[in-house]
Amino acid sequence: MSLSAEYIQTPARTLNPATLEVRLAETPLDLEAAQRLRYQVFYEEMGATPLVNDIWHGLDIDHFDALCDHLLVIDPLLPREQSVVGTYRLLPGSRLADPTDFYSASEFDLGPMLANGPALDRLLECGRSCVAKGYRGNRTVQMLWRGIATYMADHQIEAMFGCASLPGTNAAALAPQLSFLHQQALAPLPLRVTALPERAAPLGQPNLPHPDKRSVLKNLPPLIKAYLRLGAWVGDGASIDTQFDTTDVFILLPTDRIPARYYAHFDR
Repeated sequence: MSLSAEYIQTPARTLNPATLEVRLAETPLDLEAAQRLRYQVFYEEMGATPLVNDIWHGLDIDHFDALCDHLLVIDPLLPREQSVVGTYRLLPGSRLADPTDFYSASEFDLGPMLANGPALDRLLECGRSCVAKGYRGNRTVQMLWRGIATYMADHQIEAMFGCASLPGTNAAALAPQLSFLHQQALAPLPLRVTALPERAAPLGQPNLPHPDKRSVLKNLPPLIKAYLRLGAWVGDGASIDTQFDTTDVFILLPTDRIPARYYAHFDR
């Protein structure tokens, strides 16, 4: 699980919306605040199963943290240790000596994208995203997207990617959503990332009736719907993540597919 689906865009009243700030983490205390928020969301709310060394004194920690930039939405009216109310982890490809070291490579074969997509230093992996209770409204999400858009421009990023999650690991129960994604948003073959065999569930169900678009969209996580509106593609196959009890799909969003009107929206 990399791009959290249900815990970033759940409608709710945003607290102190006019005071929110967005910036990158600058100090160890900033990073610790983001890790604390991730622990609260992933482990306390979602019930994720910790792996060895994944958590430490109420923090969600892994080895990717040292490689990444950490985008923060901050409410300065809160105590400092609680002031991070939204976070996204950003890993530019320029940080990696081996492109198979992306987080997504633990769930998907990235070979087609790496061979036929933008150069490694023009790729951005986004993940470990979450928003605090009480801040899960449009304002916080808009701040996160504004930060990502600025980051992509500053680093000349040509495509962002990551894993987006559907709740649960029963792929059969998720067949309508997975089939819809397969039919509507499958990446072009040269860029078509596939789920690793040991974790794979089929994305398309050939014997399933054509899914009702309105019904499926109602049951898709909001973040996945947002990516589709921006022009994202999905990879072939889904990946079962038993640690987080999710079924993950691969998202690839070339920046030249993002409609200009959305850039204007992010810049507000």
